[in-house]
Amino acid sequence: MIVFRPVFITFIIILILANGSFAQRVPLSTENKKAEKLFYMALDYYQSKTMDKALSCLQRAVAEDPGFSDAFILQGDIYSDDQQFEEAIESYQAAINTHKPFSPVLYSILATVQLNLGRYTDAQFNFHRFLESGQIPENKKQQAENGLKVCTFAIQKMADPVPFSPVNMGDSINSPYDDYINAVTTDEEYLYMTRKNPRISNTSDQSLEYEEDFYLSHRADSVWTKALSLGPPINTEGNEGALTISPDVKYLFFAACGRPDGYGSCDLYWSKRQGNYWTKPQNLGDVVNSPQWDSQPSFSSDGKTLYFASKRQGGKGSSDIWKTSLGSDGHWGAPVNLGDSINTSAEEMAPFIHSDDQTLYFSSKGHPGMGGLDLFYARRSGSDTWYRPVNLGYPINTYANEISLVVNANGNVAYISSDIPGGKGKQDIYFFPLYPEAQPVPTSYLKGIVYDQKTNARLEARFELVDLETSKTVTESVSDPITGEILLVLPSEKNYALNVSKTGYLFFSENFSLRGKSTVLQPTKRDIPLQPIKIGGSFVLKNIFFETGQYSLKEESTVELNKLIVYLQNNPSLVIEIGGHTDNVGSPDYNLDLSRNRAKAVFDYLTGNGIDKIRLTFKGFGFTQPVDSNETEQGRANNRRTEFKITGN
Repeated sequence: MIVFRPVFITFIIILILANGSFAQRVPLSTENKKAEKLFYMALDYYQSKTMDKALSCLQRAVAEDPGFSDAFILQGDIYSDDQQFEEAIESYQAAINTHKPFSPVLYSILATVQLNLGRYTDAQFNFHRFLESGQIPENKKQQAENGLKVCTFAIQKMADPVPFSPVNMGDSINSPYDDYINAVTTDEEYLYMTRKNPRISNTSDQSLEYEEDFYLSHRADSVWTKALSLGPPINTEGNEGALTISPDVKYLFFAACGRPDGYGSCDLYWSKRQGNYWTKPQNLGDVVNSPQWDSQPSFSSDGKTLYFASKRQGGKGSSDIWKTSLGSDGHWGAPVNLGDSINTSAEEMAPFIHSDDQTLYFSSKGHPGMGGLDLFYARRSGSDTWYRPVNLGYPINTYANEISLVVNANGNVAYISSDIPGGKGKQDIYFFPLYPEAQPVPTSYLKGIVYDQKTNARLEARFELVDLETSKTVTESVSDPITGEILLVLPSEKNYALNVSKTGYLFFSENFSLRGKSTVLQPTKRDIPLQPIKIGGSFVLKNIFFETGQYSLKEESTVELNKLIVYLQNNPSLVIEIGGHTDNVGSPDYNLDLSRNRAKAVFDYLTGNGIDKIRLTFKGFGFTQPVDSNETEQGRANNRRTEFKITGN
């Protein structure tokens, strides 16, 4: 996969001239006056950047004297400068083959060009020749030793390749131009991408030959539709890039450069979706954006953490990965560097935080790789710490620069952008099965609509998903104000409480258990009816738990009860009856006592945490009011419940 090839070359001719070495080699490495004259003509053309004429002179010079090593070296420098690396290698090798005196630095330069083309064995050989050549500058020695490490690492990875079978996404997605993957929604129904089109509109900045805009494709019946421009107000006459979508598809973040409201060379912007439209993008502000380059955002499934790449001061290297969090006051906090586990003294960029909120994919030059930028993944080891990153391996990573990777919610398919031969255009978008060791924790999702149970009107309501074991909020947001849609990520191997609330409506509670479901997960599609508050209305809290046959509240019950306390505080006129209900296992008297004691346990918790006793009563009903059959385990579980009835308002 090739994105761009950086030039690592130090031009040996300039170094030789600066050190006066030509004067010591009278007159050069040739005695042919015509060849010498042609060389100096070429050098003049080279310094004035007239490369075609310089190469013509050099070709004539080596034709006059095939042993003219300096001419071959300058020829190699010109080819390197023009990124014609095959020709550069041939020229440098020709200089060495003349057996004329030359600086040992040439070995290192040749090795670096070979490394840049993935010729690891040849590069390894020439790095060794350079290091064995005698006294060399310490900085050059360090560069060569680093090059040797890359060669050794790459040769090992190539001997043990990982599964990689990229599939071009076809004409609906890819164009004759550059197409870059940005995001795939949690339900995998929409794909967002950047396309680099030739500029045809008039703009004040005539230096921009291409226009980068966002495009969107929808998948219907497993077929991707023709990608269409996202249009205004997101796309403008300027360039937009590096888009990320929140897991609930409510917020869009991207980078734009050189805008009048920017704080640095490139800034981060955001927009909110309302129905089928996006609001005018806004700059994230000077707390997040710096006077330097800020780009490549990735939004976490927790609904409040934004990862991004930045060249701001205070980092570990030329660009680092940072994160900022959205506070309860609606403002972004000061960015925090991800630290030494992720960032190095070199470049780190293009973070992608998977919807499991545990696995980070990113690109790096600083961690052991195959040369240039490689793709890595890292697992979270704590709330703010990460385990050592793992190289995704060959052939996903190559000698070229691999920059971005997007992984679907289930974790088994990855998307990349590449100019692999045989594509539709330049950079194309591909997908491939991600091998198991590199997969994140699988995630499923809940998708539905929040609506008024009485009128069927779509509602904007606040929802919150909580990990019952840790009491940590996994995500929180609001349903779409126009469509009422919600889309929630559900990482596997956890038990969740879902709470939905809106002023003037009864509290809604749901429970999702994904324990033991770490393989392919089936999504949950569930519409959520909210009942307007009225006397006689009732709701069940599905995340209040008791041990079998007991009435002491289990620890995980406090998550939902605390939400109920906030709800009662926000609705201070409500008076509630707490009703305990059981299944039919056991005698009527036993179940009546058990249900009453369970209702009282809830009463005691609420009143012990600030709710006035005058607003609450409790009652046990045993198994006299079943809502499901007692003939199945699921039915009995539904009958075991704590129900709240509005008795006053």
